[in-house]
Amino acid sequence: MYDLLSGLSVIEASSFVASPSAGLYCAQFGAEVIRVDQVGGGPDFHRWPVTRNNDSLYWENLNRAKKSVALDLGKPEGRELLQRLVRATGQLVTNFPAGGFMAHDVLAQGRPDLVTVRVMGWADGSPALDYTVNNAVGYPTLTGSGSEPVNHVLPAWDLLTGAYAAFALLAALRRRSETGAGSEVRLPLSDVAIGTVANLGGIAEVLYEGANRPRLGNTVYGLFGRDFVTADGVRTMIVVVTPRQWSNLIATLGIAEAVAELETQLGVSFAKDDGLRFTHREALFPLFDKAIAARPHADLAAAFDANGVVHSAYGTMLDAANDPVLVKDNPIFGTAENPSGFTYPAAGAFATVPQLERLAPRPAPRNGQHSEEVLASLLSLSSGEIARLIDTGIVGVA
Repeated sequence: MYDLLSGLSVIEASSFVASPSAGLYCAQFGAEVIRVDQVGGGPDFHRWPVTRNNDSLYWENLNRAKKSVALDLGKPEGRELLQRLVRATGQLVTNFPAGGFMAHDVLAQGRPDLVTVRVMGWADGSPALDYTVNNAVGYPTLTGSGSEPVNHVLPAWDLLTGAYAAFALLAALRRRSETGAGSEVRLPLSDVAIGTVANLGGIAEVLYEGANRPRLGNTVYGLFGRDFVTADGVRTMIVVVTPRQWSNLIATLGIAEAVAELETQLGVSFAKDDGLRFTHREALFPLFDKAIAARPHADLAAAFDANGVVHSAYGTMLDAANDPVLVKDNPIFGTAENPSGFTYPAAGAFATVPQLERLAPRPAPRNGQHSEEVLASLLSLSSGEIARLIDTGIVGVA
């Protein structure tokens, strides 16, 4: 993490992935992010993957470097404390519904410069998850090569929405610093998804063609790229995006003459045209299949690396966790004392800022770990009042 956002305090009232990841990114850049949960933990507190003691590895990684306040949000006094915390800081990231006690206009009473970033499912306020939004925008019908839709495992829209929410928060804060005006930014998961489809040309494509793109399996659309199997059975992905990479690939494989012969037969030149290489992929693939299948992976990988060919063997997540480049020697990783008690590499800020020192990742809090500290510092509650709130169950402590 870095100290680029030091001095900024943000209340995060959220669960699952999109909203907590927005708070995580702010915390990794030095903001004080105070996550407010129900006493005992919110609906994501034990989300899998979990340890044998039912501690969520998911939760403790999405909530690193944050503080935790636990309130009984089922009681009016607990909800009022959350409102007071929001007003005290002036910044809120949440995926709570837009109405009721967490409505922006209610929270902004007495704090007109409040900035609220609200992650939503659909724009009308109805619920949605990454998996259902992904189905709606059509990607599962493009993934794979069979007749059934294929859901991807990565919650891409949650993660994009979280990153966009952090960006939107800083944009709203910049506006406030210039004008003094607060604002509510509503960010529906569905709009992030369909907007991203549009930004990648997907909406224009299907309307122009009047049809959906065919399913291509592991073939990269519009480029020369696919998985191939080496002589020793290693499956590896190769992708070409520049003319230089193309010439280097066919030279490394020793198939320049065969490719030239195919070009003559087809009356085309593949040297500078991605589209032609993609269009005639079924004629090209057998040449590459044969050449790659004749050589062991280690030999090919060394030759590809020496010649600037973009490639990567398929690996498992366990392989990645033990990879020296990806994890073990990667400076974004460090160790921290985790609530689960399990020690493993913990990710900090992804960005590298050469002029600044990268601080070690910090642990996630225990539920209610900072309740007393935050209520005293932000709301100036006395120790006696805090003790009363704890005794009556309004406030939880670790």
